Amino acid sequence: MTRSPRGMADGGRPPTRGRTADLLALSSPLLILLALVSMLNRGPATRLQAVPALLIGVGLLVFSLVRRRRRRAMILRVLREPRPGKP
Repeated sequence: MTRSPRGMADGGRPPTRGRTADLLALSSPLLILLALVSMLNRGPATRLQAVPALLIGVGLLVFSLVRRRRRRAMILRVLREPRPGKP
């Protein structure tokens, strides 16, 4: 049995595409959560500093939703197209 390098639980291989996508999917909700917690813990004079993180997180979620809907609509359109040679 070979030992993995220190700090690399999976044998030193880079993360797979699926694992990276999962981490990226969690990044925007976590950014929103971090911004909200930061707003609650700051004084009234410095709360405005957390607003950019909140807006970026919301923007990423909205962009992801729009992109997913467009991609699904495109796939549905392609599936509904009549195929040549088929009735």
